[in-house]
Amino acid sequence: MAKFQGMKINPTRYHRSQIKFYLVLLPMALFVSLPIIFIINHAFKPTNELFAFPPRFFVRVPTLTNFTDLFRLASDSGIPFSRYLFNSVLVTSIGVFLSVLFTSAAAYGLSKLKFKGKKALFEINTLALMFVPIAVMIPRYITIARVGLIDSYLVLILPLIAMPVGLFLVKQFIDQTPDELIESAKIDGASEMEIFLKIIVPIVSPALATVGILSFQLLWNDIGASTLYINDDSMKTLAFYFSTLGARTGNTVAGQGIMAAASLISFVPNIVIFIFLQGKVMNTMAHSGIK
Repeated sequence: MAKFQGMKINPTRYHRSQIKFYLVLLPMALFVSLPIIFIINHAFKPTNELFAFPPRFFVRVPTLTNFTDLFRLASDSGIPFSRYLFNSVLVTSIGVFLSVLFTSAAAYGLSKLKFKGKKALFEINTLALMFVPIAVMIPRYITIARVGLIDSYLVLILPLIAMPVGLFLVKQFIDQTPDELIESAKIDGASEMEIFLKIIVPIVSPALATVGILSFQLLWNDIGASTLYINDDSMKTLAFYFSTLGARTGNTVAGQGIMAAASLISFVPNIVIFIFLQGKVMNTMAHSGIK
C-alpha cells in the first residue's frame, strides 16, 4: 500500500501511471482519424494520383485544381457557387436557431409545466422517433403543397426544425433541474419566461449545443427539400449542388477531383462545429439517461 500513497486516481497533470492509457487511446485516436485524413488528402490529389494503382493514401503533389474546377463548373451553369453557399448558410443559420428555440421551449413545458395531455404529447414525440424521413415523404409533400410553401426558403427550414430526438434529450436534461429552484424564482416574482431564459437555458446549455449540432448536420447536408420542393435552381442549397456534380461534369474521370473537393468543403463545417462543442455533447449524453 505504501507505493500507492500520494497517488491520485485522476491526476490533473501528467503522471507516468497514465502511460498505459496513452498506449491504448493514441492508436485508437489515430485509427478513427484516418477517414478525416484521407478526405483532406483526397481533395488535393491531381488526376494521376486519384486513379493511381495501388491507391495512395497521402497526396504527393498537392494541387488546387480540383477546387478551381469546382467553382468554374458552378459559374458555367449560370448560378455562381456563392449563391448556393449563401442559400445553405441562410437556411442552416435560421433553421438551427428555430430548432434550438422550439426544442428548448417545448422541453421546458413538457418537463416543468403542468397541463392536461402532457404525458400523451411526450409519448407522441417518442413515437415519432420510430419514423424514418422516407415514411412521411408523401404526407409531408401534400401538406407543404396545400400550405403553399413550394419554391420558398421556408420549405427548406420548417420541415426540419422539429427534432424528436432533440426534444427527448433536452427534456431528460431539464428533468434533473430541482423544482425547488424554479419555485424559489417564482416566489421572487420571476415569470415563466424569465425562469426559462435566465435559469433553464443556462443550465441546459450543453443539451442545447447538442441539439444545435444535430440540427446543423441535418440542415447543412439535406438534399431532399431542394429536390422535392424547389424548382428554382437559384434557391437550392450547396448540398444539392454537390449531389448533382456527377451528372454536371459528364465525365467520370474529370469529375472525381471535383467531387473530392466538394466532399471536403461539405465535411469541414461539420467537423469544426463538433470539435468546438464536443465537450457539451458528452456532457449531455452523461446527464440524459443514455449510456
